[in-house]
Amino acid sequence: MKIRPLADRVVIKKIEAEEKTASGIVLPGAAKEQPQMAEVVEVGPGGIVDGKEIVMELKVNDKVIFTKYAGTEVKIEGKEYTILRQSDILAVIE
Repeated sequence: MKIRPLADRVVIKKIEAEEKTASGIVLPGAAKEQPQMAEVVEVGPGGIVDGKEIVMELKVNDKVIFTKYAGTEVKIEGKEYTILRQSDILAVIE
């Protein structure tokens, strides 16, 4: 199954947070910080959104940093994805 985002939306897959601290302490699931880095899986076509033309600047496989609690989390075929607007992405990691 393939996800096709609409308008200015982007589908990302979060990159898992570290399970150990720098000193070697293993963190339980609840103590891990919410990851803010992800890989772009699909990009919408852009277009006119709220009267403004949106040009999509992202592409598939970009590594990005996004706002902490942005988007909607969905589970498809056992994999977790987040769908959010391009404006919720803060930076591309190069």
